[in-house]
Amino acid sequence: MEPFKEFRQEVRGWLDENCPPGMRLPQKGVEGPAWGSPEFDEAADVWRVRMSEKGWTCPTWPVAFGGGGLDADHTKILQQEMGRIGTSNPVMSFGTHMLGPVLLEYASDEQKKRFLPDITAGNVVWAQGYSEPGSGSDLASLQTRAIRDGDEFVINGQKIWTTNADQADWMFCLVRTDPEAPKHEGISFILFDLKSEGVTIAPIELISGRSEFCEVFFDSVRARADNLVGKPGDGWTIAKRLLQHERSMISGTGGGGGRDKQRPQREEPAHPIRSLADLALPYIGEENGKLADPFIRARATQAEMDNICLGLTARRTSQESRQAKGPGNASSMFKWYATELNKRREELKMDFRGSQALGWDGDGFTQPELQSTRQWLRSKGNSIEGGTSEVQMNVIAKRVLGLPD
Repeated sequence: MEPFKEFRQEVRGWLDENCPPGMRLPQKGVEGPAWGSPEFDEAADVWRVRMSEKGWTCPTWPVAFGGGGLDADHTKILQQEMGRIGTSNPVMSFGTHMLGPVLLEYASDEQKKRFLPDITAGNVVWAQGYSEPGSGSDLASLQTRAIRDGDEFVINGQKIWTTNADQADWMFCLVRTDPEAPKHEGISFILFDLKSEGVTIAPIELISGRSEFCEVFFDSVRARADNLVGKPGDGWTIAKRLLQHERSMISGTGGGGGRDKQRPQREEPAHPIRSLADLALPYIGEENGKLADPFIRARATQAEMDNICLGLTARRTSQESRQAKGPGNASSMFKWYATELNKRREELKMDFRGSQALGWDGDGFTQPELQSTRQWLRSKGNSIEGGTSEVQMNVIAKRVLGLPD
């Protein structure tokens, strides 16, 4: 008898009854509240409400904070059954993947009660305040200041490359609370409303034509002192932990920065995911049942094999994550490999599409071709966001392989 058979039947029945047809594949590309303020169509909004009320937007989180209270085995069954009907979690966000896990680990009970239920429900969209113009790879050199003033902190400084800050509601932010302490020890982790007086947000237009990132300026912004997570000076410890979750998130989405999400896996796909060879066929042509160009065929096969190996390796290390109650230093390995692989895949798409991959607009190009051009440009940022590939290799060398400095 299959373990948890009754739970699987319960999940299957609930999903069949409650998941709107519009939220099953093929979908219209509706984005949830993940990377900007929620702008749902009717089906997506219904799905968000139903899943959050069930606690399944964050199935492993405690019920007291809006989660489902499931263990890893039951969560896997839930994910399998969602994949069976081709649906996905309607609340996948910086809040669920990055902030929430560190709040569960480091926040006070009062902070958990205040912030976590709104995250599971998709009511509040979070932005990440880490990088600064002079503090990218050397994040600990950040200079944004927060000075205690009674029951508040007064924040002055600037953040940059802040994903969808112009659409977010709140920010989790690294600030320097003790400028006299060594740079890693004078940092704190604080939460505040982006609609506070003194916050100015300016989108940064990318080469891809999108304004996914922003500059954010703080001019005497006031934040409640009880929004400081942990103690003053704990920020670097919390920041490193959150980065592990961020790197796991990026590697899990194929390095697309949260935008090019992979479709869920199913036991018997009703809508098969097209392989690179399938995508190349209209451009390259077929010969003896294979892609006519052996070089493109070999590259496509290698990329698909590498993607399978990445998934199998991630599955093999999942047991380590369970025991550690979260991602470890191996998250840097997955982040590095997944983002470099994603860049290679996008380069391959450009190569086999030829001149049809060079369009920006106009009737001479299909929508997938125009989208591919933009995805190729966007993929260049994969090896920078969440820590550059060079930073990941340093972490792997020191923390995974144990090599000397």
